[in-house]
Amino acid sequence: MKPAAPPKSARFLRVNGVVQGVGFRPFVHRLAQRLGLSGWVRNVAGTVEIHLEGPEAQVDAFERSLRADAPPVSRIDGLQSTSVVAGGVDGFSIIQSADADGVRPVPPDVGTCSSCEAELFDNTDLRFRHPFITCTDCGPRYTIIDELPYDRERTSMKAFVPCPRCATEYATPTDRRFHAETIACHACGPRVWLEDTAGYERGVGETAILLAATALRVGAIVALRGLGGFHLAVDATNDAAVRRLRERKLRDAKPLAVMVRTLADARAIADVSAREAALLCSSARPIVLLHPRDDAMLSSALAPGLDRLGVMLAYTPLHHLLLDAVARVLVMTSGNLGDEPIAIGLDEGRDRLRSLVDLFLLHDREILSRCDDSVVRVVGAHEVFMRRARGYAPVPVRLPVSAPQPIIAVGPHLKNTFTLVRGDEAFVSPHIGDLEGTEALDHWRQAYDRFRALFRIEPTVAVRDLHPGYLSTRVAEELGLSRIIAVQHHHAHIAAAAAEHGVTTPVVGLAFDGTGYGDDGNVWGAEVLVADLSGYRRAAHLRYVALPGGDLAAHEPWRVALGYEALAGAQTQSFGLAYYGVPLSTRVGVGQQLSRGVNSPLASSMGRLFDAAAAVLGVRRHASFEGQAAMELEALAGDLAATPLPFPIIEQGGMLILDPLPMLIALGEGRQHGVDVTLLAARFHESIAFAASEVARRVATDAGIDTVALGGGSFQNARLLASIERRLGEARLRVLVARRLGPNDGAISYGQAAVAAWRMVHE
Repeated sequence: MKPAAPPKSARFLRVNGVVQGVGFRPFVHRLAQRLGLSGWVRNVAGTVEIHLEGPEAQVDAFERSLRADAPPVSRIDGLQSTSVVAGGVDGFSIIQSADADGVRPVPPDVGTCSSCEAELFDNTDLRFRHPFITCTDCGPRYTIIDELPYDRERTSMKAFVPCPRCATEYATPTDRRFHAETIACHACGPRVWLEDTAGYERGVGETAILLAATALRVGAIVALRGLGGFHLAVDATNDAAVRRLRERKLRDAKPLAVMVRTLADARAIADVSAREAALLCSSARPIVLLHPRDDAMLSSALAPGLDRLGVMLAYTPLHHLLLDAVARVLVMTSGNLGDEPIAIGLDEGRDRLRSLVDLFLLHDREILSRCDDSVVRVVGAHEVFMRRARGYAPVPVRLPVSAPQPIIAVGPHLKNTFTLVRGDEAFVSPHIGDLEGTEALDHWRQAYDRFRALFRIEPTVAVRDLHPGYLSTRVAEELGLSRIIAVQHHHAHIAAAAAEHGVTTPVVGLAFDGTGYGDDGNVWGAEVLVADLSGYRRAAHLRYVALPGGDLAAHEPWRVALGYEALAGAQTQSFGLAYYGVPLSTRVGVGQQLSRGVNSPLASSMGRLFDAAAAVLGVRRHASFEGQAAMELEALAGDLAATPLPFPIIEQGGMLILDPLPMLIALGEGRQHGVDVTLLAARFHESIAFAASEVARRVATDAGIDTVALGGGSFQNARLLASIERRLGEARLRVLVARRLGPNDGAISYGQAAVAAWRMVHE
């Protein structure tokens, strides 16, 4: 007797997360066919819906495999499963996408996968040396998406009609490009050409790439239209060319990143750990800060005074082809002048970059969203973001509390990002940069409008920094929303670190950075807070010092040293090296300004303490970019073992004050007595780590708290971060460090959003 067929089950699944633009529907199709299931799958707004019919055991197996075997660049945040009535569906198909309200995650841009890279250099392949080769596992996403659901007609690829062969691959379930929305080939894809600064075309396709490579080899600067905007490329081994790029770009000393084609190429110029290799080769393809090799033969002007070099692997087919043709390491830096936003449009690029470059390597696939390269470094077993953008944004980060109304957190003044919130989903923008000038403000508004359209979120509440004079504050006020919430800068830092880890209970927060507007009207920047999302108490801080010239002190570290010298009494000789090369008349004038209290705000800033130490040690008296002195001190310190210098903690009126003056005096005396500057730089770092850990331990004990959150740009310093983490761990304290957003001001908007959401829920 023939055995009875197993009973048929029917189930409806709704999958939330990063499940569009990552090959999820083709994966579902293949999985259903493998398990002998019938039904359909479709995109709906930012989710994927699946209808399944078949034996219950196979349907159960489908659900298990859906999570376990999903595409590597996808992320399943939620899976709803409901039993439904079987409808007798034959076969399994991908059906037309539908639209709906709800959470709408947008996938990030993904680097060229290994399969496409192999095809790119296979002379028997249809897409041999095709500059826009992609599949369901790789290629542009966020930068070309106009709206959701994610289908070709809602991207900038809609301008390119697939040829019959590409259309066949798109429709074939067994093909790797089944439902690949960016599918294209030489016959039907975007076009590449080389153009001179007068606008004349000098070559098309392969010829354009080869001519650009030739120009780079002889020292030319080429503007390359990439994935999220323009890059400026130059031969990284040609010192004169690199210096010419710096001169034209008005970038005196800020480090320049380089690009190589393969991991082997990266290992040829830098030491690469296993963790760093994994980051370099990940689908996000970030810039990773690496120790350059002594025999790398690279220009000394790439990262002057630093021990780290930003290195990334090629992440588009065009990059691969250009690097293969040029056979050199290339500088690949943002296509902009100074700190302007990166250029994206053809006409915009020509207008803004013409004076910087010799040639343009262009393509006609439109870039809809501006997106810089991400920058990451490895500290211990973890990665720390220096800048979160391409490859990571705009993947949402959850909040530990669901906001009752949509929120726009406008972020800080420097290193700006904004965060758009619906419910517990926080969509943090890619790095925007410093909000200084009309171009930066225009960039902010354009990115904000793009986010509102993509995610269909219309905020009713704005969140801003406490500082009344920041441009971000003005932006928040100009939005005309029904409510504005102000959040103190350092509270936002600690809230960001805690919220990312889902912590809502009180923590001890170490907020170390350059500047933030304090409750007392002074400049804060080395704060120990007892905080949760509802509020904070300032428990300790760095001793106040006057900054003659205000913001100018951040660019002239000798001014900060002068402020500390004014506190030193008779021990002023220790500060002598800080003023070498500073005209006596200038120093006297600034000293008078200081003594009269004219434009000399008080600051408790860790960033300015680093500046003062760099000046006292004779390392840096003038800085061409923010953080330069601190970065150079970190490079000098390296991993050299050292003991702390005196750094007393004093109690004043219930507040703990960390006094760095004895340490600065010891640094100056040591340097003047011939102690090696590398040892002194190492002792400086250990002094801060010891004092910070000790004060955190004391505050935690007094408050009955077992968790410390670290936030602020100073924690991008690997030595400082690792030393404080180790010391706090030895004190049996749990340490929270931002992992998905990074510790610097790029996380401020997320922290603002977390605080605002909590207040709105509990008011």
